[in-house]
Amino acid sequence: MSKNTEFLWYIPNHAEAGHRGDNVVDSHNSLDTLTSHATALEKHGWDGALLGTGWGRPDTFTVAAALTARTTTFEPLIAIRPGYWRPANFASAAATLDHLSEGRVRINIVSGQDNLAAYGDEEGDQAHRYGRTKEFMRLVRRLWTEENVTFEGEHFKVRGSTVVPRLKARGERLHPRFYFGGASEAAERVSATEADVQLFWGEPLDGVRERIERLNALSTTLDRDLPPLEFGLRITTLVRDTTEEAWADAEAKVAEMAKSTGKGWDDHKRPVAVGQRRLLDLAERGDVLDDNLYTAPGKFGGGGAGTTWLVGSADDVARSLKKYQDLGITHFVLSDTPYLSEIKRQGDQLLPLLRPQAIRSERLARSA
Repeated sequence: MSKNTEFLWYIPNHAEAGHRGDNVVDSHNSLDTLTSHATALEKHGWDGALLGTGWGRPDTFTVAAALTARTTTFEPLIAIRPGYWRPANFASAAATLDHLSEGRVRINIVSGQDNLAAYGDEEGDQAHRYGRTKEFMRLVRRLWTEENVTFEGEHFKVRGSTVVPRLKARGERLHPRFYFGGASEAAERVSATEADVQLFWGEPLDGVRERIERLNALSTTLDRDLPPLEFGLRITTLVRDTTEEAWADAEAKVAEMAKSTGKGWDDHKRPVAVGQRRLLDLAERGDVLDDNLYTAPGKFGGGGAGTTWLVGSADDVARSLKKYQDLGITHFVLSDTPYLSEIKRQGDQLLPLLRPQAIRSERLARSA
């Protein structure tokens, strides 16, 4: 894989234990437990981790700030929602954390439906929702890169706004990257013009190839004025010592899911978005697609990254991930449960097959 390929994990940010088959312990969401995940990521070669968002979870930005303070190289990919945040407030908070962490902040913009009324937000139809998201991303980027910003849009307004502290350029990185998902036409138009990284769920190679081609074409058609859009994959990776052991464990997990209709697995039970529907429809093509993309979890409650799994030995999964990389994927957000033990297993067995040794050695030295 290329030198600029990045590998992140997922840290469960949930009030209830047992998310997607994780260990059920009282301290699952304590600062010490979450810190143990973040420090394990540093020690086992990962760049950082996605922290999910949604009303009913602990506040994602607060968790990210706490973990950043307790680590040295860990980079949180902080999921946030326009509407939960106002652009200037968010731009200031993120700039502050980026300053204090010396450039370790990444942002995942989420536009999917949430319990908006619970925190006093409201939004209209899909066009309104994505119009607001587009405006939010454009304005926050301006607040990070310009001073004395005046902006009057359909959804947000600021006048004479200068965010402090000012973001420090770090090589080509002028500000935290915006990661963004969504498969609808409205979402893709936002991504093609405003995102830095488009995240895909675990679709087969042909689906990812088709979406990359369409987004690249859209970027040209819509006159994107940012650096070229990059692409990422968010997927479950079930890795074991042998191919046979991996498939036996995968099938056993799905059997348990079937008994409880996926209780604890599906955090996407709100109205099904276009991207989630694409994943659920894959099961009609077969339980296993490409070489080892397992679609059966989606039949029994797996949602989001839990809908499809790459299953196999470290060699099997590495070969599959390299095929995605050959399509243009340079950001990978992987996970499996139990989360902590899999951070270590996949960091030690999978990442060395994907990351050049010089880069891996450098990361481990920085975190020592």
